[in-house]
Amino acid sequence: MLNKKVEDILNKQISGEASSSHLYLAMASWAENAGFGGTAAFLYTHSDEERQHMLKLVKFVNERGGKAIIPDLSVGTISFKNLKDVFKTLLDHEIEVTNSINEVVHVCLNEKDYTTHNFMQWYVAEQLEEEALARSILDKLNLIDNDKGGLYLFDRDLENFKADTVANDQAN
Repeated sequence: MLNKKVEDILNKQISGEASSSHLYLAMASWAENAGFGGTAAFLYTHSDEERQHMLKLVKFVNERGGKAIIPDLSVGTISFKNLKDVFKTLLDHEIEVTNSINEVVHVCLNEKDYTTHNFMQWYVAEQLEEEALARSILDKLNLIDNDKGGLYLFDRDLENFKADTVANDQAN
C-alpha cells in the first residue's frame, strides 16, 4: 500500500505534469499563430511528452494501491512577446518542475519509500535533460537576438530537432 504522504505528493506531481502539458500546448498554439511552425511542432511534441509523464505517474500511483487524482486545469490567457519570452518561460517552468520532483524524492526518502524513490529517479534524470535543452535553446535565441533570418533558421532547426527526437524515440 502506498504511504499517504507519498500518495499526496505524487498526486501533486500529477497535477504539475498536467499543467506542464497544458502550458506547452498554449505555447505551441501561440507559436503556430505567430508563424513559427517548427517551434509549434516542437512544443506540441513537448506537450505530449509531459502528458505521458503524467500518465506514468497515474499508473504508478494506482498500481501501488493509491488513488491517482486527475486534476482540473484552469489556465488563463497565455501570450508571449516573442520566442525568447516563450523559451524563458519554458526554462523557468522546468526549474519549478525540477524543484517539485526533488520534493517528491525528499518525501520518499523521509518516508522510507525506496520503491517510489527508485521510480522517481527516471524523472530526476529527465529533468536534467529538460533544463539543459531549454537553456541550450535560450542560448541560441540570445545569439540570434531579433535577426529575422536567424529566427527563420532557428524555427526550421527546431522542427528538424523535433523530427529527429521522434525518430530516435520510435527506434528505442
